[in-house]
Amino acid sequence: MSYRLIIRPEAELDIQDAFEWYEAQTPGLGSEFIRAVDASLSGIGRNPFGYPKIYQQARRALLRRFPYGLLFVVEQELIAVVACFHGKRSPKSWQDRL
Repeated sequence: MSYRLIIRPEAELDIQDAFEWYEAQTPGLGSEFIRAVDASLSGIGRNPFGYPKIYQQARRALLRRFPYGLLFVVEQELIAVVACFHGKRSPKSWQDRL
């Protein structure tokens, strides 16, 4: 089955904030973060049900090398990324987005 993948505006802001933080730490590291996000999005698009449910219908795909996860829901033929969160942050912040 083919799914359409969207990134909600809140998740885009999460990704942008993390990119800026990593880029400020070491030039070029932000770009590596974005590549890790893209790789994770590709995996989600290929097999969204290969990732575990962690809260209600939300699933999480962990990023390689970075302590972040992409939180997403699958609704019929649509995959909606709702958050990109650091593993140490409180999950209540992204749970309100569902």
